[in-house]
Amino acid sequence: MSARFEDRLELSAERAWAAAVVAASAVLVVGSVLLPRVVYDRFIWRYFWGPVAADGQVAQCAVRPADGGTELLTSASACADAAAAGGVVAYPGYTTVSTVSYIVILLAMLIGVVFLLRRLDIANEYRFFYALFPFMLFGGALRTVEDAGIAALRAGVDPLIPFPWSALIISPFIYFTVFAVTLLCVMAAYALEDRGIVDDYAPPLFGAGSLALVASVGYLTYLAVATDYVAFYPQVVGLILLIASASAAVTWKLIERFEPSINRGTGFVGFVIIWGHAIDGVANVIGLDWMPTLTGTPNLVPKHVVNELVVNVTGRVLPESVLAVTGDAWPFLLVKLAAATFVVWVFNGELYEESPRYTLLLLITVLAVGLGPGTRDMLRATFGV
Repeated sequence: MSARFEDRLELSAERAWAAAVVAASAVLVVGSVLLPRVVYDRFIWRYFWGPVAADGQVAQCAVRPADGGTELLTSASACADAAAAGGVVAYPGYTTVSTVSYIVILLAMLIGVVFLLRRLDIANEYRFFYALFPFMLFGGALRTVEDAGIAALRAGVDPLIPFPWSALIISPFIYFTVFAVTLLCVMAAYALEDRGIVDDYAPPLFGAGSLALVASVGYLTYLAVATDYVAFYPQVVGLILLIASASAAVTWKLIERFEPSINRGTGFVGFVIIWGHAIDGVANVIGLDWMPTLTGTPNLVPKHVVNELVVNVTGRVLPESVLAVTGDAWPFLLVKLAAATFVVWVFNGELYEESPRYTLLLLITVLAVGLGPGTRDMLRATFGV
């Protein structure tokens, strides 16, 4: 295949992707204008903006009146009455519809990023994966800053970032915020290398992500020292890191002993992915089941569809006597370890050789969707927010 034909093929793919994104956006915009109560109120507002508005303003739910706007309700009974009356009601957190929509948006963004990186001719080696590692932790830490803001509102204190600006660090908008910050840092790091200021883009890129992470966690630590509405439980973060690392190590040893072909395509990157998802699993187990024992405070509540489903299923299947000892969130850790192992197995060496950029971005995405929420859950439990 000639280079010229490959360029034309790539250009056609880029145009097809752009056309699909524009068409989908146009459908939503036109639908919101022509059928606002159906397209905007019952889809865009209900599953995307409404949950953010409720979450960012400490409401039990948000209601979309017929004349527009957003009405916040602070009692569960009022929310139930509004829903029973046929109103458009949005609750904080994720739903099945929003989760599926985020997956579709994520895949579309991923394809667009692949095209961008090809244009820039960057990000085709594993060093890029490791250089972005702090940014995955940063996303979860930044989201916890907003959780601390909610704790401030409940305590009658103005948060650092008031609503609606805080929407930028609430899902789904936080994905775009972290993506924009990461992309700017990537461009800056490669620019430093191109101009001869640094010999390698990876250290400054890793350093920028680390600085953003330290700033976010440092702010949370400051709140823990200076305020009453944020606490600090070192035993929680220590136990999460210990159990997650041990779980990932055991899983990795079992892979190497019984089926080493699983990690043949990824090497140590595969272990990092399993470790990241182990963090998510263990943070949920401790945050949802062990908080009273470890800290004397109530358990956290599930924030995602999958862990809430696992908790509900476990609570129905196991008897109360068993749940009293084990809790109902521990199967989530097993699900995360199994899913991460399967994903590592999928990424064989041939996939990387054929399309290194696309493979790297998929690996980064797989780690981010586990380590990002896991970092948030770990820090929520650690700082009691």
